[in-house]
Amino acid sequence: MSDYIVGRNAVREALKADRTIQRLFIANDKVQGSMQEIIGLAKSKGIEIRRVGDNQLAKYANGVVHQGVVALASQVKFADLEEVLAAWPTDKAPILVLLDGIEDPHNMGAIIRTAECCGATAVLIPKRHTAPINATVAKTSAGALECIPLVQVGNVAQTIEELKKQGFWVLGAHMEGQQTLYEADLTSPLVLVIGNEGKGLSRLTKERCDFLVTIPMYGRLNSLNASVAAAILLYEAVRQRQ
Repeated sequence: MSDYIVGRNAVREALKADRTIQRLFIANDKVQGSMQEIIGLAKSKGIEIRRVGDNQLAKYANGVVHQGVVALASQVKFADLEEVLAAWPTDKAPILVLLDGIEDPHNMGAIIRTAECCGATAVLIPKRHTAPINATVAKTSAGALECIPLVQVGNVAQTIEELKKQGFWVLGAHMEGQQTLYEADLTSPLVLVIGNEGKGLSRLTKERCDFLVTIPMYGRLNSLNASVAAAILLYEAVRQRQ
């Protein structure tokens, strides 16, 4: 199975990583700046490069802003969680980000990008009821899709129970949390669960979390975008671990 990777950052990181790139499509008039690095990487790996018109490139990009480049690549390979944790430094508490019903690919891409920037261990993505890993996710992640392990999991509630047995504390972000994120201890091995954009965490997920935390609101609105909330929580965890 193949997929399209769209945009300069996403394509560049895919070329640097282990993704198999079958073909690179470049707009006829886009050969300056960072595009020269992309072309050089592709040539060094013997990847076929095709110059195409903007209309053809837009067709491959399927509505995603392509910045003059699209790659035809193998689909994302999911990592094995046990292998990821085994390779994690023993003196550093891991942080796992578990997505519970994230349906917007822009949100998913943004969460993956932030998780990578924060040095999170992996992002856990359910097989069902979640956004597909597509060109929009890759573009929004700005290449992070290639840099942080992505782990596909089955049932979210069962995944939480299994991780608890391995010594993880499970934190859920929810408006009805018992404490703010600033009051919570985020220094232990941690699973950060981010819920659906509209519904939040599912009932079964909330019941299995060790604790629920809120992000204080000081304006008229009472909630944040899912990817923004994930970023705030992740960086608070990083701050506490400094």
